[in-house]
Amino acid sequence: MKYLQRPRRGVVLLLVLIVVTMLALGSLGFAELMLNEHRAAKTSSRQSQARAFAESGAELARQFLDRTTDDQKTAGGLYDNAQRFSSQLAADDNSPRDRGRFTLIAPRYENSTVTGTRYGLQDESSRINLATILNYDKSSGSSRGPGGGAGSSGTTSKAKTILMGLPGMTDAIADAILDWIDADDTPREQGAESEFYGSLQPAYTPRNAPPASIEELLLVRGVTPELLFGLDAVKMGYSSSSSAGGTIAGVDNSDGSMDHGWAAYLTLWSAESNLKADGTPKINLNQSDLKKLYDDLTPILDQSSAEYIVAYRLGGGTADGGHLDTSKLGKASKTLGSILDLVGASAIQLKQPPGGSGPTRLKNPFTSDTAAMSTYLPKLFDNCTTDSGKSTAGRININQAPRTVLLCIPGMTSDLADQIISNRIPDQASPSAKADQTCPAWPVIEGVMPLATIKSMLPYITAGGSVYRAQIIGHFDKGNPVARLQVLLDATQRPTRVLLWKDMSRMTGGFPGEGGSTTGER
Repeated sequence: MKYLQRPRRGVVLLLVLIVVTMLALGSLGFAELMLNEHRAAKTSSRQSQARAFAESGAELARQFLDRTTDDQKTAGGLYDNAQRFSSQLAADDNSPRDRGRFTLIAPRYENSTVTGTRYGLQDESSRINLATILNYDKSSGSSRGPGGGAGSSGTTSKAKTILMGLPGMTDAIADAILDWIDADDTPREQGAESEFYGSLQPAYTPRNAPPASIEELLLVRGVTPELLFGLDAVKMGYSSSSSAGGTIAGVDNSDGSMDHGWAAYLTLWSAESNLKADGTPKINLNQSDLKKLYDDLTPILDQSSAEYIVAYRLGGGTADGGHLDTSKLGKASKTLGSILDLVGASAIQLKQPPGGSGPTRLKNPFTSDTAAMSTYLPKLFDNCTTDSGKSTAGRININQAPRTVLLCIPGMTSDLADQIISNRIPDQASPSAKADQTCPAWPVIEGVMPLATIKSMLPYITAGGSVYRAQIIGHFDKGNPVARLQVLLDATQRPTRVLLWKDMSRMTGGFPGEGGSTTGER
């Protein structure tokens, strides 16, 4: 009997199930892939949005700086202005996850330690400018020579004096930094030039010019990441919780001044404009046209003050009925090193014309009396200058510089620095601000230091700069991501221009913000 095979009906069903399962798994994998792509696209879109919010903050800061000084103060100022700079709406939406804002933040210093945040801009003049530091040696007549910063006359290098004020700085590192910046290839006593860097592997040459960035100092012999950035490993502007209270080898950090390293005290960009509060140029007291100088000064100062300044420049002059004869102004024989040269200067003898009568001496209205100085010095500094340039670079803002930077100023002592800090009001837009503190000579007006001391410091100090560092956070009301920008804005001219633009979004951390979040960067 022939054997008959039974049909295998279940095989087809099994094959169908296998195929369906494989299709389902493939579809699931494809769906997961598409979902991940969607998430990535959404994340990228939100990151781009957050960056756009931050860019809006940069534009707001730039436009705010284009306003006159008086308008800025009326609007709350640049220092700490939550109404203008905190959580400003950039994109409205019903959903908090899609509602975008930007915030401008800066470190709040107590002496030299960051104690919190404020909503505003950071004046670059509160830092030491490496791009101009060598100018102090040229202007003071000091010379480098083979003595590690001393010339043949024994004059100490002002540039090195300034650097040596930084915590943990050594003679060798200070000389090496100045060798990196100066134009020649001759090493200072403890410095380093091409011969040293050429022996390294890999070899390189010093820039022999101001560095392109502060980070470039890591190429200088002896400068380490710990010295340059301190305990601020991710550039947060303060030491992270994991390193709080930490130490740096060979450096006294008991006061926390090196939590954020030298980078927090250095810049390449600081400058101040020679503009009045209304945006017009200041009067150059050293201009050659003395008739124009007299005409410019008369509406601002009284007649006797304008006459004295012109007579000072002339080294005398001719009398006319007891006044300076402004119709006969010759060529100037003197220039002013600073506005303070006028304070306490001698009376000026005027020549009498034939047959003339009356006083022959101009009494100096710029007396060294404190009460008098509080009236005329702010007016002089607000309206006049002794520089012909549109701006002056490198001077230190004593109203906002941390104590560490103040101590770098030649002639500064710990006691003077403490007195400046205890008497100053950094926010000149606040109701408690003092009008005379917009004048760099306010320490002598308020009895903090003697006139001779402020005169010696005046080449190094100012009461406010015109280049600002903006730390801008673009964020949503709810959820990530967060964008971080660092922008340097130059308001020495109008319109304000961008000097530096860095996207810091990839860096973690930041200034501790509200609700435990972290935002910002040094």
